[in-house]
Amino acid sequence: MNYNIRKMIFLIIALIWAIVIFAFSAKPGDESENQSIKVGMTVCNIFVPGFDNLQEYEQVDMAKKIDYPVRKTAHATEYAILAGCVLGAVTPGFIRWKNGLTAICTAVIYAATDEIHQLFVSGRSGRITDVLIDGCGAVAGTLIILLISRIIVMCRKKKTNL
Repeated sequence: MNYNIRKMIFLIIALIWAIVIFAFSAKPGDESENQSIKVGMTVCNIFVPGFDNLQEYEQVDMAKKIDYPVRKTAHATEYAILAGCVLGAVTPGFIRWKNGLTAICTAVIYAATDEIHQLFVSGRSGRITDVLIDGCGAVAGTLIILLISRIIVMCRKKKTNL
């Protein structure tokens, strides 16, 4: 595929994903918390045997207990995806470390601006710890893509040497 077309596709996907992140951040605190509890209940329903047999207040209590790790994992995942999309947009061919650093820095800068945005949303707050979690997600996503690309290159070299 032509690099310019691929670059535009990844850039458009990255921009759409940034809008999705912004939309999640624009939800008031109580609405965001209710959504997190629903997600927590779904996670519990999948991974906790007998969850359906618990009383509703017990289900909600369990969902609240896992809310923090679920929410922070979602933060990291959002920014892993964003960094991956940016990496696709800035990489002309073989992924170099500078492409990875560009993707990570872009994601972290966006995370910081998103936390500033949350300062103006009712019931929300901007936290440095969230920027750090988002940054870790961006690093993890970038490293995973770098690892996969290296494995692909090694497999192709191995295949051509046969």
